[in-house]
Amino acid sequence: MGKGGRSKRIDVVYSTNPNFQYSEEEEDVAETLPPSQQKLYVSLDKKQRGGKVVTLVEGFVGNDDDLSDLGKALKNACGVGGSAKEGEILLQGDHRDKSVKFLESKGYIVKRKGG
Repeated sequence: MGKGGRSKRIDVVYSTNPNFQYSEEEEDVAETLPPSQQKLYVSLDKKQRGGKVVTLVEGFVGNDDDLSDLGKALKNACGVGGSAKEGEILLQGDHRDKSVKFLESKGYIVKRKGG
């Protein structure tokens, strides 16, 4: 076991079985669904953002790398900054129309949420 191996098995206290092998739980890696099976929601949000308006894209199912790639492409298409984390993509400003058109062109099922 490498460095830090003991901290991962903190739940095991003691085993009297001489043949006991500790097995670490594997992390569930979210598999990215194809765009045609994903339903994304595009909305406008300004809660807890100091009055600034952001376009919020929610509902992405997949791993963080694919989310980051989609976020980067979306930010590039809209010409704005933002972030992509925890299944959400934030774009600075109101870019709902551009976002919906871009995501639909990539094959995603897109719904507008809110007003």
